[in-house]
Amino acid sequence: MISILIPIYNYNAFPLVSELVKQASFLKTDYEIICVDDASKSPLNQDNEKINTLKNATFFSNKENLGYSSNRNFLVSISHFKYLLFIDGDSIITTNLYLKTYLDDLSKGFDIVYGGRIHPKSVANSNKRLRWKYGKFREDKPSSKRLKEPYKSLMFNNTLVNKQVFDSIQFDIVTNKYGHDDTLFAYRARLAQLKVGHIDNSIMHADIDENKAFLEKTHTSLKNLKYLSNQNLISVDFVKMLSIHNKLKHFKLNYLVMLFYLVFKDQMRLNLTSNTPSLKIYNLYRLSFFCYINRQK
Repeated sequence: MISILIPIYNYNAFPLVSELVKQASFLKTDYEIICVDDASKSPLNQDNEKINTLKNATFFSNKENLGYSSNRNFLVSISHFKYLLFIDGDSIITTNLYLKTYLDDLSKGFDIVYGGRIHPKSVANSNKRLRWKYGKFREDKPSSKRLKEPYKSLMFNNTLVNKQVFDSIQFDIVTNKYGHDDTLFAYRARLAQLKVGHIDNSIMHADIDENKAFLEKTHTSLKNLKYLSNQNLISVDFVKMLSIHNKLKHFKLNYLVMLFYLVFKDQMRLNLTSNTPSLKIYNLYRLSFFCYINRQK
């Protein structure tokens, strides 16, 4: 009945899959767990190979890197069951009722169900403070808050989807890099008026990026967003960054914000890669960087 699809990149997902198999063994349902490493060539894949010894679980590594969206689409293409549960390989299951909660929710008839995610209460490595802080105080939301904007709150880790629905939308491979691939999927879900549910069935984000790596991902993500907007693949009202940028352009303030980035980018980066990064500065950095790249050809 359910295909659990786990994209992996340079991470040991064996503990995650072991827990999923343990929980699935108590449920009266057919299941499969498919794990694919996207050509990371990581030594950790020696641990991942042990996944093949678990019941109804499969692991293999792509010979060539497919990218974020294509790898997810590929996982779906080799799955067999009606429902798809997407879980990132760097996740930790925090409750022994995780799978049961999702299966119990199937009777409600949602096309897509997002369970949410959480971050650790603290992070010991100061080089990871920015990503942890952003996740803890911006991304971690209970279902009561997510339900206020069900499509905009939809993320694609820890997400259950009807396979027929997924095939009608799929992940667009126009960028195929980190950032806003799930935003575009959520936007298409809104256009199709799909029934989206939000529940409190969170998993924990374990592999937190270091500050500098997260900033680089931020750059890539915003460049992707610019492309999606320029190609009219997503509406301005669906993404807060696009909405703010559009207002700045209307009042001819985007140039000033771009200049702010050029003058203060180094100072902002110093804060964001420090032991005490500020989310307010991070928001300003993102906005000013977005104004900067939108002034580029």
